[in-house]
Amino acid sequence: MRVLIQRVKQASVSIEKKIHGEIDAGLLLFLGIETDDTFEDIEWLTRKIVTLRIFNDTEGKMNLSIKDVQGSFLVISQFTLHASTKKGNRPSYTRAAIPDVAIPLYDAFINTLITHKLKVERGVFGANMNVDLTNDGPVTIFIDSKIRE
Repeated sequence: MRVLIQRVKQASVSIEKKIHGEIDAGLLLFLGIETDDTFEDIEWLTRKIVTLRIFNDTEGKMNLSIKDVQGSFLVISQFTLHASTKKGNRPSYTRAAIPDVAIPLYDAFINTLITHKLKVERGVFGANMNVDLTNDGPVTIFIDSKIRE
């Protein structure tokens, strides 16, 4: 499971020109689900994200977590995080999970975030979405639950 985290001042996702989800300050999460991902990956990744200290304290140092600042999440499914560009010029997405596997894990990921009592908004799995954001920092972090670094 891969996630691209962006600290944002605001973010929203629109589908067919209608806003589906929006947040103020918090984290925009682009989530890529792989064929062999499990609920263990979800538990590890959500715990890491919720406790990641990437928000500024009063001295301007990144020392606070999203829980500390009572921020929000916007979660967008993005299978392209599993793109392989090793051969040729057309990316391969064979590592990305098929919808029958990915959708329950996407829902479980969101439900696990909700247990931390923070606002969680979401996109629509598989939809053509437009994401609007104001990056804060910018702060962008990539985490892969298989590598765990």
